Amino acid sequence: MDKSGFDDTLPDMEMEQSIIYAFDIFGTLVFAITGAVKGVRCKLDFLGVIVLACTVGCGGGMLRDILIGATPVAALSNSAYIIVCASAGVVVFFLAPIFVGRWRVILFLDAIGLGVFTALGVAKGSMYGIGPVGQLLCGVFSAVGGGVIRDIMTRSIPTVLVSDFYATASFIGGIMYLSLEYTPLGLLGRFLVCTFVVLFIRLLAIRYKFHLPVAKTALPVDDHLTMQN
Repeated sequence: MDKSGFDDTLPDMEMEQSIIYAFDIFGTLVFAITGAVKGVRCKLDFLGVIVLACTVGCGGGMLRDILIGATPVAALSNSAYIIVCASAGVVVFFLAPIFVGRWRVILFLDAIGLGVFTALGVAKGSMYGIGPVGQLLCGVFSAVGGGVIRDIMTRSIPTVLVSDFYATASFIGGIMYLSLEYTPLGLLGRFLVCTFVVLFIRLLAIRYKFHLPVAKTALPVDDHLTMQN
């Protein structure tokens, strides 16, 4: 606090929040692009691609906000989120060959979005005073919620259940963020460390095809779908 009696840390906090908001918009854009690309690959029409872009870009954050009672949810109280998602959907629809043909770039961007949304979710959970487990779940829901809704809408098994270290990377990043809350590191520092940890783990998993173990069974692959309890 300076001699005038005003807290001289306020400008720094506002700058941190502005930077994190910029990351939030960037993460929303990245996830919207991945959703729109999935829509194109599923041969959805113009509206379908835009809806999928908005679903992936905003779905996770909306789920998180509803669960912690942060209403109206950010995507509805700030028009920038929907505008960014819809714009991404339009661009991907008309430039589909460019985006669909660069799937590895899309995977890299998706990994960045996964890290950004994990950090955002944990940070927002902390702001609302929920416990560590709740904060961790907020991070994971923010990161994977939109993708789960997308896969359900396109009749696919959710990527989070079968992909190489997708939710696991988010979970580990969330634990890292919680651990850093006991250090002198500021909000922006925790946010960046969490984001890069998730990004690193996700890219490592893609590169070396890491998978969690799958239960072994003597049944044919599809028998569990027809078994009656």
